[in-house]
Amino acid sequence: MMRNRQSAGISTTPLATVAEARAPIVYGIVQPGPETPGGVPFVQSRDVGGVIEIKSLQRTSLEIAEQYRRSKIAPGDILFSLRGNIGRSSITPAELDGANIARGVARIRVGAKGDPDFVRYVLQGPVLQRLIARNANGSTFRELSIEELRKLPIPDVSLPEQRKIAEILRAWDEAIEKLEVLRAAKLRRITSVRQRLFEAAYASHNRLKRARDIFETVSERARPDLPLLAVMQDVGIVRRDELDRRVAMPDGDTSSYKVVRPRDFVISLRSFEGGLEYSMVTGLVSPAYTVLRPTTQLVGDYYRHFFKSRSFIGRLDKLIFGIRDGKQIAFRDFGDMYIPAPPLAEQETQSCALRLLEADLALEKERIETLTRQKRGLMQKLLTGEWRVSGNCGGPVGT
Repeated sequence: MMRNRQSAGISTTPLATVAEARAPIVYGIVQPGPETPGGVPFVQSRDVGGVIEIKSLQRTSLEIAEQYRRSKIAPGDILFSLRGNIGRSSITPAELDGANIARGVARIRVGAKGDPDFVRYVLQGPVLQRLIARNANGSTFRELSIEELRKLPIPDVSLPEQRKIAEILRAWDEAIEKLEVLRAAKLRRITSVRQRLFEAAYASHNRLKRARDIFETVSERARPDLPLLAVMQDVGIVRRDELDRRVAMPDGDTSSYKVVRPRDFVISLRSFEGGLEYSMVTGLVSPAYTVLRPTTQLVGDYYRHFFKSRSFIGRLDKLIFGIRDGKQIAFRDFGDMYIPAPPLAEQETQSCALRLLEADLALEKERIETLTRQKRGLMQKLLTGEWRVSGNCGGPVGT
């Protein structure tokens, strides 16, 4: 029978006591000064999370780094983000021996009785993440104080068991990473196929039409009874009340908002970065958006892919060179563009092929999310002591 350690109470120790005695948990440089070429690199909170990109690190002067010599880092140190991307962490690589950290990063140097990978997994675990969320403060940006970090509880298990738990969780991370690499390859494949299809369409000049001959702008309003929509590059056009993230909601009357119907396109406020968004729902968008409706029969999904392709975005960028900082492209600029208008049967065939590739990509995303959820569940069991493992063979403790 497996021993349930939670029912008997979990033995923990504060993170501060896990740290090496001669290198207490500290944060880094408060005022790094201007960028100093050839100076000492220092890690900021934005740099933390996974592998640190050494070439992108800012540098401070030798004099400032020396003032903060207490927060110098060494290979194997855990670098923990206290603000911004709070809770993210990285292990210091050998190349950063002697470098430093910024005010928003804490250095955790694990002592001889602890395993750095195990401690880092604990800092990612569900129990401590709840503590982090509860202790985080600030309305503009969240921050965990160094005092609260030092008090965070670490499961008091033997070093062999720590190493075994870390080994198990690393195996899950490696499996997730392999799926992410596969998904990235499939995303590149979709991008490449789109490029080939639409460049071939541009090469057939007799199949091109001006965008204004295919789409028109519409300003249907006075329907405050309809739901509000969000126009987003990563998810397209969706109801705001169905989003799993916070979106600013308008105050007061929405009668001036524009109606969007299925098969309409909306010119995004940052359309030069990600094309136009396709709607499959009915609702309202801000008057700042331009709503496009087909004036001829077409396959909407074909143009959904086209407006996300490098073929379209590259040509759009050349046409409206200089429009940046969230400014919206005008319909007159868009309408002057020549875009593909192949026969309907060809539009359907090509959009079907691209949908199949998308479905395959979505399956990879689902696998990654499933494996990630399973890993979180495993962490809940292992890092709270509810499940114990043997430091030798990795099997559960007890029978």
